Amino acid sequence: MLIQTRPGEAVQAAHDKVYRHLRTRIMHGEMEPGTALTLRGIGKVYGVSMTPAREAVRRLAAEGALTLTASGRVSTPELSNERIEELAALRALLETELASRALPRAHIALIERLQAINGLIAEAVAKHDAVAYIRTNLEFHRTLYLRAQAPAMLAMAETVWLQLGPTMRKLYGRLQRTEVPHNHKLIVAALRAGDEPGLRLAVRTDVTQGLRMLVG
Repeated sequence: MLIQTRPGEAVQAAHDKVYRHLRTRIMHGEMEPGTALTLRGIGKVYGVSMTPAREAVRRLAAEGALTLTASGRVSTPELSNERIEELAALRALLETELASRALPRAHIALIERLQAINGLIAEAVAKHDAVAYIRTNLEFHRTLYLRAQAPAMLAMAETVWLQLGPTMRKLYGRLQRTEVPHNHKLIVAALRAGDEPGLRLAVRTDVTQGLRMLVG
């Protein structure tokens, strides 16, 4: 049986596709801060018309992932020092609470999964692959926070990650990583020990330490 798609539904599906793909690219730092985009270019890349491209851009602009000027110029955000500090503070607040809520459900399988992700981060570091590093780093945090069973709080954290995506790409160039972040190892150790204060400290340090380099 064939299911016919109405024109409005087709546009919505196209908009969702463009939105999801662009959102992922921005969050994972595939674009530097200030990267200019055009609706025509987005439409060409994703094979869609101007309407779904425009709706995806508007949605991402509302989330702070893109900057949309009155003249219609679209770009990834170039964050001020004050904005970076604000978003770092939000990460510290949200993610320490998520980690704390996840701790009682931190079974051995979760810890092993986090260690495996740290292995993927090490591979990204060895290859000097900024996008893979950011992607696997966020996967480490998301995997832990899913155990908190606090979807609204996690959604807020992901919106912060989204706004910081291009800035994290810029930061990667300054960090000159040679190994997995030390605080990831402290997070795993605190989970094993059931050490909530240690876990909160390791998470807070991990999510704010690097960003301070950009505002110093």
